[in-house]
Amino acid sequence: MATLVLTALGTAIGGPIGASIGALIGQQIDSRILRPGGREGPRLRELSISSSSYGQPIPRQFGRMRVPGTVIWSTDLIESKRKEKGRKGQPSTTSYAYSASFAVALSSTPIARVGRIWADGNLLRGALDDLKVGGTLRIYRGFGDDPVDPLIAAAKGNAAPAFRDCAYVVFENLELGDYGNRIPALSFEIFADGGDQSVSLAQLAPNATQPAAAPPLAHARGFADEGGPLASTLAAIDQVIPLVCLSGGEGLTIAALGTAQGEILLLPEQLSLDTDDHSEARHKRRGSIPVRRPAAVRYYDEDRDYQTGVQRAAGASSSGRELMIDLPATLTARGARQLANDNANRTRWQNETVTWHIGQLDPRIMPGTIVRLPETPGQWLLRSWEWLDRGIALKLERIAPAGTIARPSDPGENLAPTDLVIPPSLLMATELPPETGSNPAQPLIFAAASAQNPAWRGAALFSVQADELVELGTTGNRRAVMGALVAPLEASAAVLFEPKAEAVIELVADDLDFADTDLAGLAAGANRIMIGGELMQFLSAQPLGERRWRLSGLLRGRGGTELAAFLGHPAGAPSILIDDTLVPLDPLLVPPLANSRLGAIGTGDNETVAAVLANAGLSRRPLCPVHPRIGFEADGAKTYRWTRRARGQWRWEDRVEVPLIEEREAYLVGYGPVDAPYVAWQTDAPLLRLTSSECASLVAAHGSAALWVRQVGTFDRSPPLLLAPLP
Repeated sequence: MATLVLTALGTAIGGPIGASIGALIGQQIDSRILRPGGREGPRLRELSISSSSYGQPIPRQFGRMRVPGTVIWSTDLIESKRKEKGRKGQPSTTSYAYSASFAVALSSTPIARVGRIWADGNLLRGALDDLKVGGTLRIYRGFGDDPVDPLIAAAKGNAAPAFRDCAYVVFENLELGDYGNRIPALSFEIFADGGDQSVSLAQLAPNATQPAAAPPLAHARGFADEGGPLASTLAAIDQVIPLVCLSGGEGLTIAALGTAQGEILLLPEQLSLDTDDHSEARHKRRGSIPVRRPAAVRYYDEDRDYQTGVQRAAGASSSGRELMIDLPATLTARGARQLANDNANRTRWQNETVTWHIGQLDPRIMPGTIVRLPETPGQWLLRSWEWLDRGIALKLERIAPAGTIARPSDPGENLAPTDLVIPPSLLMATELPPETGSNPAQPLIFAAASAQNPAWRGAALFSVQADELVELGTTGNRRAVMGALVAPLEASAAVLFEPKAEAVIELVADDLDFADTDLAGLAAGANRIMIGGELMQFLSAQPLGERRWRLSGLLRGRGGTELAAFLGHPAGAPSILIDDTLVPLDPLLVPPLANSRLGAIGTGDNETVAAVLANAGLSRRPLCPVHPRIGFEADGAKTYRWTRRARGQWRWEDRVEVPLIEEREAYLVGYGPVDAPYVAWQTDAPLLRLTSSECASLVAAHGSAALWVRQVGTFDRSPPLLLAPLP
């Protein structure tokens, strides 16, 4: 129990005039300070959650604490509707998202700043003051000149309160999708005045007189006071950190037990008493039954995100039920262990008392003063004194000597939520070769969005049209597997499976990866990756560290991208894994043109992230014909033939006619440069017949050149196929 000597000090304040007057003054002081209150004093609680109950006190916060807060203002849920187009012939879907704006009171005293914020146990705001979901946070520190929040003012008008002298935060349009579309259970890390330092008694009782060099409250890094009588707050602290409370002419003085106020006085020799009535009082004595002190301290552990922790004193535990003391303070495990050890040390000394008789009272000596005894070791606390007919009897209590050195302690494992800063969005846009069964008239345009860590919450997509952003929907929070070539990729004939071919890709994030497949998977279209303008497949993937992967066993030039395979790819060529993380785009808003641009805006983006459409027109461009061959006739004429291919036809079935896909079958055969041929022929069959005289006249008129063919499709022409050089 605290050394609350106020009643005894009534005698000291009254002086030797009379003990009764002094006692009366002491009782009056006690009745003002120690009167019973209507609310409980501070107590240790499990980490509570934010609420909005009427009559709930808003505690005073000191130092660093984790507090639940009280919701003091809120709007209704705000609903937003978003329509997203389905992919692969699926219908479009309409999704609904909800947000809310609300204010949460944190402390009835000013604070210095707000640190991390937890929502349903996960981080809503990280150590770098970044919100993990969409929304805006404003902090009001609780001073008398705080302005009215503009959002509350807009909602309440002239009746809007400013909540001055109360620290609170305002969330505006906080997205609730991650929390079941409801306001989550919140808790806040706050740093009150001097929050980076230790808590002192001067902060807890500012009206009390403090010693000239008052030390901080031992090991306490934070403290929560829910109100009620001051004595309740001091009693909660005194259970672990003994206090001395003195009331005198200068008011209430509070100090930690054992804190000397100036010089430690040496008492005079004890008076010699003739009778045996006081023989017992002339000697030290120990109580036969020691007062039980706490064996364990429960506290808020700073190293475990302010979860409750328990530290026990060193040594063997006593039998029987363990006495657990709750201290509503933030401590480190080392500091709490030291407090428990100090308590155990005081237990061994607390019942050693002595009654010392002197003839004259020094005015500097009063209850609560620390003194020394002649030829007696140690220091003694003056509990009270009594005026007798033959002198003054001083009641002294031995102050426990300093304990052992601080012992290290382990706070235990802290399963803290991951605190990742929301990264900026990474965006690519590409047109892909058609798939089997896809609409031949529908361009296949996709956006690939990703980020450097999983804290990315997705982004809104826009089509950039002149100076206007046209909304396209959202990316979702699944990240695409994106990267770039580390080393150049050599050219390939793109005819056969290449088991020894390799490509090294550096991905945009450490946690993104590739997967292996087998030959059957390759035949079914697995592990497709777009590198530059070439679509290829890979058999196996090997991690190399530092985001790099080696893809081996390549099947090049898929989907009619043989020309890109023939050219190869330089280092740095963009790479996108083709899977369901890609977002299909509306070709009416993003036309298949080389100058089409996309924009993305996510939570971590300070400005719009832009991307230009790559491989424009690829999905509706006819595939290059294959298998060129020449037939010779008896009269010297030559018949040039080729085999057509169809968009989206990945597999060649035996004895199955390849479908045309296009509106009509047409070919352009040219002689000379592809862009400006010397002579061109239109044909509706995969052949061209030239007589010997026609061939001779071509060479005579234009010289030696190549004869090539392009399939003419509904929307574009295929790349050229070389038929033969002339002559």
